[in-house]
Amino acid sequence: MPIVHVNVWKGFGEEKAKLVMHNITQVFVDLGIPAMAVEVIVHEIPQSHWGIGGVPASELFGDVSP
Repeated sequence: MPIVHVNVWKGFGEEKAKLVMHNITQVFVDLGIPAMAVEVIVHEIPQSHWGIGGVPASELFGDVSP
């Protein structure tokens, strides 16, 4: 049973998360795995807790939440 974790910045939103869940599940279905066997977990992480090159994304990019 595949379990897929998707990390996105906080503010990604429910509608986008549903789309991601559906599309990732479809990839596995296309490989012959039943949809009910696929779990997709979307984690929304604040930019202040997401480091890129040792610097918080909030400092690098400001608030770019959708």
